[in-house]
Amino acid sequence: QVCPQLRTPRLPVWLCGLPGRHGVLFGTDSLLLSDWKRERVFHLHFYSGQREQTETARLTIDTHSHHWEEDRSEDPSSPGRRRPAMEMAIRTKWAGATVSWNGTDPFF
Repeated sequence: QVCPQLRTPRLPVWLCGLPGRHGVLFGTDSLLLSDWKRERVFHLHFYSGQREQTETARLTIDTHSHHWEEDRSEDPSSPGRRRPAMEMAIRTKWAGATVSWNGTDPFF
């Protein structure tokens, strides 16, 4: 039998996976699960357990960013416009959100 806490987590948590790579994306604000107003600007933590990750990455998510203000003259497929897979996964939940890695180089 599954414990109720496993069916309804107290904190937001997502298991993330790409071929051959896995990680955990989680938040420490329990109100993020129940109060939509908390989804304006919030922090999530990401841990993959990979050797190149020496500490948990703290990501800042801004769901009300102005994505239309990005430089449109740059080719969308250029390396400067590509987004890390983790950012794209986050955008499946919060479309158009910007993700700040807060000084950590994106590694996933």
